This record gives sequence, C-alpha cells and structure tokens, in this order.
Amino acid sequence: MKGFMVFALAASVLLSVAGLAQNTSHGDQKNDKSAAAPLKNIKGTVRAEGDKISIVSDSEAKAWDVVNPEALKGHEGHHVQVSAHVYADKDQIHVMSVKMLNDKMSK
Repeated sequence: MKGFMVFALAASVLLSVAGLAQNTSHGDQKNDKSAAAPLKNIKGTVRAEGDKISIVSDSEAKAWDVVNPEALKGHEGHHVQVSAHVYADKDQIHVMSVKMLNDKMSK
C-alpha cells in the first residue's frame, strides 16, 4: 500500500510538470506572433495597381503591400493614417483601421 501511494504521488508530480510545460509553450507562440507583427500607425498615400493596393509611407517613401485590400477600398489616391500590423520582413501590412487626413498634406 505504501508503494502505491509513492507511485501515485510521483505520477501526479510528473503530470503536473508536463501540463505546465505545454501551457508555457502556447503562450510563447502567441507572443512570438505579436512580436513579429507589431501594431503601428503609418501615414501615407494609398496606391492601387489593378487588384493590388499598397500604401506609400510619408516618412520613408516606402511602399507597403496591403494583405487585406478591402480595408482600403475607396481610399485609392487619398492621404490616410492606418493602424496596421507590420510584417517588415515581407514589406506587408494588415490594416486594422483607417483615418482620412487632409488632402493638402498629400503629394
């Protein structure tokens, strides 16, 4: 009986440690994705070439491809500020919100 209690205690400790390790790994994956695509505000002009929509930023004159072009539909040629997740390694953004800016600021 004493041996069974020791075995049960050891098994519960091992299972608890295994469960904790799994929870930690899921949290790290979520943080890695957030770190890979930080949320930033970008001011620029919306440019359309066929079905492809991009934003040319004011600060860097860099063109960012928009992965969800429906978010900027109707803003082609306008000067806007977007809040977007930035994928710098792919030169892409995922637009979360858009705000029109004064046209006198556009080039």
